[in-house]
Amino acid sequence: MKITNLRLFHNHMTIEPVIEIFGAYNSKVSDRLRDVIFEEFASSGNYGLIFTFLWAFDQQEDWDYVEHVKEIFRKQNENTEFYYAELVASQQIRLQRNVTENRLRHKASKRNVAASNQRLICDDERYRMESYDGEIPFENYLKIDNSNLPPEDAARRIRDCFQL
Repeated sequence: MKITNLRLFHNHMTIEPVIEIFGAYNSKVSDRLRDVIFEEFASSGNYGLIFTFLWAFDQQEDWDYVEHVKEIFRKQNENTEFYYAELVASQQIRLQRNVTENRLRHKASKRNVAASNQRLICDDERYRMESYDGEIPFENYLKIDNSNLPPEDAARRIRDCFQL
């Protein structure tokens, strides 16, 4: 966000308030909130939006969700461009990142570290969280192994690749 002038909307920006209000995660409510935000943003005239999303590549519903989000923006402007950056790291590294100060400050649901780590491990067992080579059919796509890459460097690679 800092180096592109694009706004950031990460998935926990809807997850956390839903958990706070309902006492547990409710995907239906979170998805509806996201849709409202996407619809309003798409009609706002703002330059662009970075949306982060944990994509289970072996789940058709996640592919469908990405298309659903794209359609919201296309309704406002059929020429909207989409860029995809897939960030990958080993489970060990993601577990280490799961307890960083910044993550815990901004994502209350991660503060129960044992439960959060268990969700990460279970998701890895249930779903395929990394795309296969050549699987992503989108023109504007970049895959980065950010295991040993500072966030600023990953952001610069994305910015430079897509000329944002």
